[in-house]
Amino acid sequence: MRGVIEKYGTALAGLLVVLVLLVFARNFASVGNLANVLKQTSFLAILAVGFTFALITSELDLSFANICSLAAVVCGGMIHGGVAWPLAVIAALAIGTAGGLVNGLIVTRAKVPSLITTLGTASVANGIAFMLTGGVGFVGRWDANFLALGRATVAGIPVLIFFMAVVVLAGWLVSRQTRTGRHMQATGEAEEAARRAGIATRRMKVIGLTLSGVTAGIAAVLLVASLSSAAPQMAGDYLLNGIAAVLLGMTMYDPGRPNIAGTFTGALIISVLGNGLVLLGAPYYLQDIMLGVIVIGSVSLSASVLKKAAL
Repeated sequence: MRGVIEKYGTALAGLLVVLVLLVFARNFASVGNLANVLKQTSFLAILAVGFTFALITSELDLSFANICSLAAVVCGGMIHGGVAWPLAVIAALAIGTAGGLVNGLIVTRAKVPSLITTLGTASVANGIAFMLTGGVGFVGRWDANFLALGRATVAGIPVLIFFMAVVVLAGWLVSRQTRTGRHMQATGEAEEAARRAGIATRRMKVIGLTLSGVTAGIAAVLLVASLSSAAPQMAGDYLLNGIAAVLLGMTMYDPGRPNIAGTFTGALIISVLGNGLVLLGAPYYLQDIMLGVIVIGSVSLSASVLKKAAL
């Protein structure tokens, strides 16, 4: 029973939250609201999957939200400048990938800690985004085919949910079912031992941080298409939320370790909780308080689990 609680306790607590909201939050169970919750989860989950890959290799990426915002304004600016939207999408993905790759190279080649590196690149990305826009976002008319990336439905299901499912599934497959994924996990858990075993640990760290940038680019495109706007700090709120989702995910399924399934569940719990607080009429600041509690509690619980495992 203790093992079940350690592995699934957080998920069960999330299910309990859902049951409480079903009883007390008016319209929570409506089709429209549930679809909205999943749509909001899609952006968070996609970004959090990328952060999970960085954390799997024992590195931090505090730049993914700002890189996402930069990719978004590049995408929006190119479309408003008359560039075909597929090229703008490619450019946004390239910006995200390049940002993650630069982080990886600085961390592994220049030996700058990822905390410092990604704080620096976050500031650079934020500055470039404001430079490109002058602090004013891109709004107005957009190509209908581009907007379909964030607003279309398939069999009545928002297409954003399908994008999220593809990213989460791909992330799980790469991390759990591929040689690269296993090498990334070995690097994060015991870098020196992994290096002595012949694993290219520096390459694994570069891959982890690059994947974080890739998901930032994907999220940027979907955010712009969904919101019909592109602003310098449009993804700023996803930084702490994304980190919280990953840390919360580390308390379930594979306790103490970053894992994609846990990250997705954590993102879903955070989105449900935020939506429920709004429906219950709770003060706006209560969500920030709850988020802080989740971060502290998740780290504490994960550390406790790893300590027990080491004994």
